[in-house]
Amino acid sequence: MSQLGGRCCPILGGGPAVNGPRRAEIHPQSRRQLAHFRSPRLWRAMASREPFKATQNQWEKLFLDCTRRYTSDLSIFGKTPVRFFCSISSSRVQDNRFVRHSSEGETELPSYTWPDNQRPRVCILGGGFGGLYTALRLESLVWPDDRKPQVLLVDQSDQFVFKPMLYELLSGEVDDWEIAPSFTDLLKNTSVQFVKDRVKFIRPLDHLNHIEMGELGRSCSGGLVHLESGIIIEYDWLVLALGAEAKLDVVPGSAEYAFPFLTLEDARKVNSKLTTLERQRFGKDSPPIHVAIVGCGYSGVELAATISERLEDRGIIQAINVETTICPNAPPGNREAALRVLQSRKTQLFLGYFVSCIKEVSASEDSVGMTRIGEEMSIDAKNHRNKFILELQPAQRGLESQILEADIVLWTVGCKPVIPHLDPFDQSNTFPLNGRGQAETDETLRVRGHPRIFAIGDSAALRDSSGKLLPATAQVAFQQADFAGWNLWAAINDRPLLPFRFQKLGEMMTLGRNDAAISPSFIESLTLEGPLGHAARKIAYLLRLPTDEHRIKVGISWLTKSVVDSVASLQSTVTKVISGS
Repeated sequence: MSQLGGRCCPILGGGPAVNGPRRAEIHPQSRRQLAHFRSPRLWRAMASREPFKATQNQWEKLFLDCTRRYTSDLSIFGKTPVRFFCSISSSRVQDNRFVRHSSEGETELPSYTWPDNQRPRVCILGGGFGGLYTALRLESLVWPDDRKPQVLLVDQSDQFVFKPMLYELLSGEVDDWEIAPSFTDLLKNTSVQFVKDRVKFIRPLDHLNHIEMGELGRSCSGGLVHLESGIIIEYDWLVLALGAEAKLDVVPGSAEYAFPFLTLEDARKVNSKLTTLERQRFGKDSPPIHVAIVGCGYSGVELAATISERLEDRGIIQAINVETTICPNAPPGNREAALRVLQSRKTQLFLGYFVSCIKEVSASEDSVGMTRIGEEMSIDAKNHRNKFILELQPAQRGLESQILEADIVLWTVGCKPVIPHLDPFDQSNTFPLNGRGQAETDETLRVRGHPRIFAIGDSAALRDSSGKLLPATAQVAFQQADFAGWNLWAAINDRPLLPFRFQKLGEMMTLGRNDAAISPSFIESLTLEGPLGHAARKIAYLLRLPTDEHRIKVGISWLTKSVVDSVASLQSTVTKVISGS
């Protein structure tokens, strides 16, 4: 922080003055200007509403004018001009136009142009289940003519991803377009606008308690969103739904050598790697493909079941979990069904272990001392392919350390929510976060201390009636999007907001091309398994797809594939019967 005569600069604010032998040199004219800025009479006039009724823009202009005037002649440590305000002294000089003030003049900043300057502006950050479904919910509600908001959806990708069905990409059950349609196609019949960009930081203004309703029901600005491209979006209401990203920097080697499985790009990389290994190991004399999966929650178990079915006898699946059971939070019916499937496909389970490190080694290196349960480790020295070594340490008593060999490592343990940074130069802004990095919200899904910001999905830390944090699942995001859309309608129309109440409908998991497990919550102790569970799961997800048009297209595609598979199966059966007779 800059030091002015041994004291903190009243314009910059902040912490204590920096002690040191070097002192700032201030021009005499600047001293007189600073003295005027510190004048009690000036601040009393600014604080009084009667003699000085300033609007939000007038207050901002006053502050920016002062900073421009008092920093233009200021020199610190000799003759170095102060450029501190070049990055923060920006203001809106008219609708949809922002400028950056500096000692060198004003520079116009690119800004998003809203179609209508009178109607409310809703900016949604993130196009996952929470963000996209909130936008579609807002579109479906009935609005007064002058109150229907303009909705802008911002996401770093141009495709929505139905993440619960990423596993079907590995098994070949679905095509990319079925579970990852473009936002352009999904929003073409709506008034929702889409921008592909990354969020750099946000600058909320609702914490200042000076947002009031303007003419024609239009509210003053709720804040600004700065995008990586340089575009600034001024909003009235903001929805945080940026989801989560894989947390790979957990153990040495995990970030370098492990594949996450959280996004469409992750699924494509894993599928490409498996395809490459399958081509390299084609033939009866080829060694099996070793796949190590770290984590045996829902994601890890679904991956293990899908890949073991795909590779069959050509692969060895090794699943590692720190708990002594798989899917510890799943209903007993789902857990037991998954365990039976994994055992039938000879999946090796290392329960009660955690990975201490992952190393890459050449396949030609000596493997003396490396053992695996039940057999010695195989080394493909002929082709000199690199392999990965996982060192396992026991998390339970009575277990011994293990060393595993793998051709590919999949990481399904842990993820971290994505919360945009706040304006680094606005020290008055704070964002309440919990230990996981999620935004603390009240029961109406608004961020605490920020009445114009809603947070949903992985971005939100909301507890149920028992005080337990809600899980970061698609089911929770679905329901929160519905409530967020309604509460935005209520807030814009001056109606009371509804408290969010999560209703658990059940849990589902895929176990292969024609196998799944479903435990509905409304029928106790009921679990649908096998082909029946598989069909019920696909129907449930078909009904959850974003738009009616996309549901129809995907439904026809799935029905066609089912008919083709049935005909092929029947033909194969008939051929076997004829050849046997």
